[in-house]
Amino acid sequence: MWRTGILLLLPGLLLLAAGELQLEKEPRRLPPPGKLDFGYVPAGLYETLAHYEPGPIGILFHMVHTFLYAVQPNAFPQDLIVKLAKDKFGAIQTEYQKPENIVLTLQAIYYEIGFLVCAAVGLLFAVLIPLVGLFFCMCRCCDNCGGEMHQRQRKNADCRRGLLGTLLFSTSLVITIGVLCAYAANQNLSSQVKNIRRLVNSNMRDLHTFANDTPMQIDYLISQYATAKKKVIYDLNHIGPLLGGRIHDQLDKEVHPALDRVLNMAGAMRETKEALENVSVSLEVLQEGTGKLNFNLSLVRTSINRTLNDPGCHDERSDATTAQLCRNIRQSLSQLQISANFTRLPRVNTQLEKVNEVLRTDLSTIVQRGFSSLNDTPHMVIEQTRSVVENVQNLVDGIGHNISSFSKAFPVQNFLSNFTIFISHTHAKIEDHYPEIDKMDFYRWIGCIGLCCMVVLVLAFNYLGLLCGTLGYDKHASPTTRGCISNTGGTMLMAGVGFSFIFSWVLMGLVTTMFLAGGNIEKLVCDPFHTKELFKVVDTPYLVNPEWRNFIPGYMYNDSELELTAETLYSTCKENKGIYLAMRLDKVFNISTFLNTTVFTKDVVSQLESVKIDLRGIILLEAEGKQNLLDFSEAGLSEINYADYLEEVNKGVTVVDLLSFARELEAQTDLMPRGPLQTALKGHSGTLRQIHTQQITPMEQAMKYVRARGALNQSMRFLERTASDLPNKVLEVLDAIEAAQHLISHNATHLISRETGRYTTTIVGYFHQYIEWVKTSLALEVAPCKPFSNMVDTAEIITCSFLVDSMNTFWMGLGCSTLFLLPSIILAVKLAKFYRRMDTEDVYDDIETIPMKTVSQSPVNVHLIILFRESIPTYDTMNRFPRASAPPRHIDW
Repeated sequence: MWRTGILLLLPGLLLLAAGELQLEKEPRRLPPPGKLDFGYVPAGLYETLAHYEPGPIGILFHMVHTFLYAVQPNAFPQDLIVKLAKDKFGAIQTEYQKPENIVLTLQAIYYEIGFLVCAAVGLLFAVLIPLVGLFFCMCRCCDNCGGEMHQRQRKNADCRRGLLGTLLFSTSLVITIGVLCAYAANQNLSSQVKNIRRLVNSNMRDLHTFANDTPMQIDYLISQYATAKKKVIYDLNHIGPLLGGRIHDQLDKEVHPALDRVLNMAGAMRETKEALENVSVSLEVLQEGTGKLNFNLSLVRTSINRTLNDPGCHDERSDATTAQLCRNIRQSLSQLQISANFTRLPRVNTQLEKVNEVLRTDLSTIVQRGFSSLNDTPHMVIEQTRSVVENVQNLVDGIGHNISSFSKAFPVQNFLSNFTIFISHTHAKIEDHYPEIDKMDFYRWIGCIGLCCMVVLVLAFNYLGLLCGTLGYDKHASPTTRGCISNTGGTMLMAGVGFSFIFSWVLMGLVTTMFLAGGNIEKLVCDPFHTKELFKVVDTPYLVNPEWRNFIPGYMYNDSELELTAETLYSTCKENKGIYLAMRLDKVFNISTFLNTTVFTKDVVSQLESVKIDLRGIILLEAEGKQNLLDFSEAGLSEINYADYLEEVNKGVTVVDLLSFARELEAQTDLMPRGPLQTALKGHSGTLRQIHTQQITPMEQAMKYVRARGALNQSMRFLERTASDLPNKVLEVLDAIEAAQHLISHNATHLISRETGRYTTTIVGYFHQYIEWVKTSLALEVAPCKPFSNMVDTAEIITCSFLVDSMNTFWMGLGCSTLFLLPSIILAVKLAKFYRRMDTEDVYDDIETIPMKTVSQSPVNVHLIILFRESIPTYDTMNRFPRASAPPRHIDW
C-alpha cells in the first residue's frame, strides 16, 4: 500500500518541472535576465533528532568497543558476506567439500578467530568449572584439598592471612565493579526502552508532517508561476521601451552622428550669418573713421604743398639749405596718408543676402523632426507588435491554466490521505506492541538482575566472611579454640566458594552466548552502518535478486538499471533533500508525457519571431533640408577676398606716426630762416598734432573702433575657415545622412531580428528561471525525506545504541566478574583455613617428642624418629607452649 501511495503521489510533484527538456536544448543568446524572486517554499519542522548521546555510561560503551576491536581487529569482510549471501549459505552446507567453499569457510574462521578463541575459553571455563568443583568437593570429603580440619601453625601465618585477605578483598572489589557495570547496563537498557516510544512517536509525527506539508508545497510551486507570468506580461506590455528601445539604441549609434553633423552645419549657417553681419557693420564703422582722417590728411597735405610753393623755397634769393629742406618736406608728404584703407574693400552684402535666404529654412527644426522620427521607434514597435503581444499573453495565460488543470488531474490529496491513514494504522499496530515490549523488558530485567544476584550472593559471602573473619580473629587463640565469629567468617567464605562453583559455569555460558551474539552484531552490523560499508553490501548488484542490478528500483519501479542505491537514498534523505531527488523520479517519470514543454517555449518563440517591424517611416532629413545644405554651399563665401581684408585689418591707422612727422617737420622748419614760410610750416605741424589728438588717438582708443577691427578680424578668419572646402563638407554631411537613412530603410532587418531574438530570449528566460527554480525546489525543498533517514537512524539507535551496547556492556561486566570468581575461589579456600575452628592441632607429648598424631608406628618410622630426636634442640614447653605438649619442629621456624 505504501509503495503504491508514493508512486501515485509523485506525478503531482513532477508536473511542475515541465519545459526543461526543450528549453535546455535552446542556446541562450543573452545573459540570464533579471533574477526573479520566488520566495521560499514553506517547509514544516521535523522534530526527530536522530542522534544519541549515552552520557556517562558511554565510557563503558567505549571500553566494550575497544575490547571488541582488540578481539576482532579485522576489516569488515564485505566480499565474504556478499559471497555467502549470494549462495544463501546453502552451498556451503551441502557442498562444503568444494575448494571454493572450503576457502570461504576458512575466511569466515579467520575473521571470527578472535571470537572463536574467546568463546572456546568461555566454553572451557563453563565445562571445567563444574568438573573441578565436583572433584574438589569429593577431594575435601576425603579430608584432602584442605578438607582436613587441621592447620599447622607457622611463623608467617599472620602474614599469609593478611595477604590472602587483601587479595580476596581486591578480587571481590573487581567482581563488584563488574557487577555494577552489568547492573548499570541493565538499567540503561530498561530506561532506553522507555525512550523507544518517544522516538517512534516523533518519527510518526514527522511522517504526518511530511504528508501534510507536501500538498501545500506543491500548491506553492504552482502559485509561483504567477511571478514569472507577471514579469512576462510586464515585459510584453513594455515591448516598446524594451524591444523598441534596444532597436533605437542600436540605430542611434549610426544615426545620431549623422544628424549631429547636420545640426553642426545648421549652427555654422547661423554663425556665418553673424560673421557676415559683423563684417558689414565693422567695415562701415572703419570706413567712416578712416574716411574723415583721410580727408583731413589730404587737406593738410595740400596745404603743405601750397606752402612749399612759396618763393622762399625755390626763389633764387633763397639759400641752398632752405631749398633742400623744402625738397625734403615735399618728398615726405607721400607718407602723410592713412595706412588701412577700408574704403577699397568690397562689401559682403551679396553673401549676406544669400545666407539670409538659406536661413529662412529652419534646418534645426528639420533635424529635430528627424530625431523625433527616430525616437518614435518604440511607439512604432508597439503599434506593429500589438497583435503578437496579445497572442503571447494568451499563450502565457494558457500555460498557467494548463499547469493548474494538470495538477488537479492527479488526486494528490487523496493519495496523501491514504498515506496518512497507512501511517496511523502502522503507528497503532506499534502502540499495540508496547505492552508486550514492556513485559518482555521486565522479564529480561528480572533475568539480568537474577544473574547479577548470583554474583552478588558470592560477593556477600566473601565480604561477610572477610568481615567476620577479620573482626573475630584472635591471634592468641589456637586453631581449635577460635571464636564463633571467626569460624562463621570462614564458613561464609566456603559457602561463597560453593556458590561460585554452582553459578560460575552458568554465568560463563550465558556470557559466552551474549558475547558471540552482541559482539558479532556490533562488528557486522553497527560498525559497518556507521562507516556505510553495510550499504555497500546491500547495494551489491544482483545480491537480493539475481535479475536485479539494483534491488530498490527493481522492486519499486521494475527497472534495476536505474542508479538508485540504498546508500544514495539514505545519504540524500540524511541531507533533508526532496524525495524527488532521493528516489530519482526524474528518470522514472517521463515529464514530456505529462506536459509537453514545447508548448511553453516554441509557441512563444514562434510568435515573437514572427514580429515584423518596418522602420521605413523614419525620415532623418527631408528634401527641404538637403536643398538647404546645398544652397548654403553655394552662398558665395568662397568669392570673398579674405587676404585683402586680413591685410587691411593688420595695418596701422596711418603710414607714419603723425607726432613724429610733426616733430620732424618742426625740426626742419627751425632750420629755415624766419619768415612767412617758417610760420606757415609750423602751423601745419600744429595741425598734424591736432589731427593726431582729435582723430587718431580716439580712433585707437575708442572701443567702437577697437571692437570693429577685432570683429572684422575674427569674422573674416571664421568665414575663411567655413568657406574652406564648404561644398565637399556639405556633400559629406549629405552622404552620412543618406547612409544612415539607407541603414534604417534597407539594412535594419538584421538588427531587428537580432534584438527581437534577444527580447525573445529574455521572455523565455523567465520560464527558464521558473523551471530551474521548480527543479531545484523539487530536489531540495519539496517533500524533504529526512523522516525516512530518521527512521533508519532510529532503528540503528534502538538496535545498536540501546540494545547491543547495553547488552555488550552487561556481558563484559558479568564476564569480568565471572572470570574473577576463579581466583576468588582459590583465595577464599586458603583464607577460610585461617578463620575456621579446626578439629585438631599440632600437639607434642614432651620435650623429647614430636607430634605423633600424623606419624605411623612402623619400625622404619620409629627408627627415624629416634634418630630425629637426637638432632632437635630442647625447649621449655611448659613455659613457652603451655597449650601444646611439644613445640613446633625446628624446621617450621
